[in-house]
Amino acid sequence: MATEKIFPMTQAGKEKLEQELEQLKTVKRKEVVERIKIARSFGDLSENSEYDSAKEEQAFVEGRITTLENMIRNAKIIQEDEVSTDAVSLGRTVTFVELPDGDEESYTIVGSAEADPFEGKISNDSPIAKSLMGKKVGDEVTVQTPGGEMNVRITTIK
Repeated sequence: MATEKIFPMTQAGKEKLEQELEQLKTVKRKEVVERIKIARSFGDLSENSEYDSAKEEQAFVEGRITTLENMIRNAKIIQEDEVSTDAVSLGRTVTFVELPDGDEESYTIVGSAEADPFEGKISNDSPIAKSLMGKKVGDEVTVQTPGGEMNVRITTIK
């Protein structure tokens, strides 16, 4: 039997997933069922784009519910006191400077379940995070990115 994938995440990340799951189960699911009922009332389902659209949305919602339930069931909460503060690790925010031009960037390393690059949260599976994991302040690291190599120096770890 295949082992379930573990989803490392913060407590806040797990709570956010639980809220999304609750929203999907209590609100979105009912909305989609209502759309299907309305679309059925239009008659012939073979050429009913509203019905097809509602059924596709229903499949998406049900798939997302299953995914979220799996992530929550297999969540491994990262405790603040378990995480090293002197090296880059899951749950820590790392700030680095690109070399040689000095552009500064900060990211919080999180599990893939709660990654959101627009909020500065990158997955521990991302190329940047993989390159930085275990490194310390002052270390210079070469990061392999889809756009090529990037050299950085770690300035802070929080």
